[in-house]
Amino acid sequence: MAPFDSVTARLILLLAETGSIGRAAEREGIATSAVSRRVSDLESRLGVVLFDRSAHGVKLTTAGAAYADGCRTVLRAIADLDAVMADFGSGQRGSLRLACTSAALTGRLPELLARYALKHPGIALDIQEMGAAKGLVALDEGRADIAIVSDNYDFTRFEIKPFEDDRVWVLAPPDHPLADRIEPRKDIAFEAVLSHPIVGSHHAGSLDRLLGDAATKAGKPFAESVRVESFPALVRMVEAGFGIGFLRSTSLHLLAGTDLVCAPLAEPWALRQLLVARRKSSPLSAAMKSFIALCSETYSPAV
Repeated sequence: MAPFDSVTARLILLLAETGSIGRAAEREGIATSAVSRRVSDLESRLGVVLFDRSAHGVKLTTAGAAYADGCRTVLRAIADLDAVMADFGSGQRGSLRLACTSAALTGRLPELLARYALKHPGIALDIQEMGAAKGLVALDEGRADIAIVSDNYDFTRFEIKPFEDDRVWVLAPPDHPLADRIEPRKDIAFEAVLSHPIVGSHHAGSLDRLLGDAATKAGKPFAESVRVESFPALVRMVEAGFGIGFLRSTSLHLLAGTDLVCAPLAEPWALRQLLVARRKSSPLSAAMKSFIALCSETYSPAV
């Protein structure tokens, strides 16, 4: 068998993620023919078919799924080896790769990173904005050292610490029927707002999943009037009167300059957190230790 090729391994994982040779080639900045040739050459050397190909794209075969799992293991090991070797240096240089949700980047994280960069000028920061699910995949595949994500995921494989409290709030225009019952100093029950049209956001995102699960348990499906893909767009659509909306507390700054009213949800499930997560099996580099310590020192639980 030919030596392990990390470039081809990353292409295999990218194809598994995108299901498209064209999208994988575009993401890697190479020709689609080059991607196809690498996969075909690898299949010939291995003597197995890794992907089922159709007009709709590509999908891993059973053998392909096993090979992709092996690629993740080897790439993680390579990433871990790099981290270990970095710690053999002076300790004054290194890198820290962060996978962060947009909620984290609109909360206290930017100020914290500025403090970290000032204290550790030799540490190069690689900050990648992505959804929580993709952030945890990035940890699994060794593409990130630390992820700052919402708390409603499976963290069995990860070591986690609280980063920031992030309660769920409801918002509405001042002339909405609910407006008289919505004020920042008073909790409001989730069921009290569910019968009103709702502006949905971030399909399959952490907040969407959280609210959808709560609505299902309450036996009252969402009455979505429209769905958007960003929180600024959600605020604008609520302003325009399309319905009420939901935001986490880290996004409430988006209400500045509007006349929208808001209130925290009363239910315990709405008392959420952002978490600092790392893979339990990954080496804990000096850069990671110092960042996690700073997060813990500066975390103040909500009263």
